Amino acid sequence: MNAAPEQGFVRWLWKGAFRRLAYAAWGSVDAPRLAVCVHGLTRQGRDFDALAAALAGRGWRVLCPDLPGRGRSDWLAEAEAADYALPTYAVALSHLLASLPEARAVDWIGTSLGGLAGMVIAAAPGNPLRRLVLNDVGPFLPAAALKRIGSYVGETRRFADLPALEAYLRQVHAPFGPLTDAQWRHLAAHGARALPDGGLALHYDPAIAAPFRAMAASGGAEGGASGDVDLWPVWERIAAPTLVLRGEHSDLLAPEIVGRMCVRPGVRAAVIGGCGHAPALMDAAQIALVADWLDGR
Repeated sequence: MNAAPEQGFVRWLWKGAFRRLAYAAWGSVDAPRLAVCVHGLTRQGRDFDALAAALAGRGWRVLCPDLPGRGRSDWLAEAEAADYALPTYAVALSHLLASLPEARAVDWIGTSLGGLAGMVIAAAPGNPLRRLVLNDVGPFLPAAALKRIGSYVGETRRFADLPALEAYLRQVHAPFGPLTDAQWRHLAAHGARALPDGGLALHYDPAIAAPFRAMAASGGAEGGASGDVDLWPVWERIAAPTLVLRGEHSDLLAPEIVGRMCVRPGVRAAVIGGCGHAPALMDAAQIALVADWLDGR
């Protein structure tokens, strides 16, 4: 992996208290372009190190936040566990955007949950998003895929050491695609937290699982009793040019959903072979696909 990024925090206000949202930053603060990369449900911002370093080399300032309850960001209080939900994440990320110079347009790369948060922000009037990349996510989430993800989210597993944690990630995140040993080690190292009495756990609050499973069961605020989540009304309010990436074997983003998304002007799609949900965006070809599209090529 590349040299370490800068580490920073912004404060965000939720229910009368300020919390810290952590981020990793790449590139010069004076770079002419700005990108925000937001991770999936159980991940954290350092997943994007390879992509962020490549974009920084092309003239971007890149911010990779840890969503609330993940990585170095504050966890919510136990009584607030139900707030680990899309509206909360959109508020926290909006505070990050509000900390940026007002005139800056933002390119948004979101994997899974990070893409959903990008959709919510891109649908809001006055948003600063210039271009949007949705990595294996769209406005319709099938119940079966949500159930699969829910089967491992929030497990309070304890690992004796980093190799044991890495072995677990290789199993549950096999759909990320073929990664090198160094890439799996990177994901494990930044996805682990030390326990006070020894051993390691995953670097997120297990309480994120309860509202996710409740959403999957109910279909979310705009879904149905089947457990599918329908966000087409959000999608219809988005005007930003959008690149939709789909893992070849994805169970979360179906080809027919991508086709319906591409009816809207300014939407392009690409299939990434050899992976499911969700492409890791760590190899050179995937990075070039994103960077070239943001460059207008």
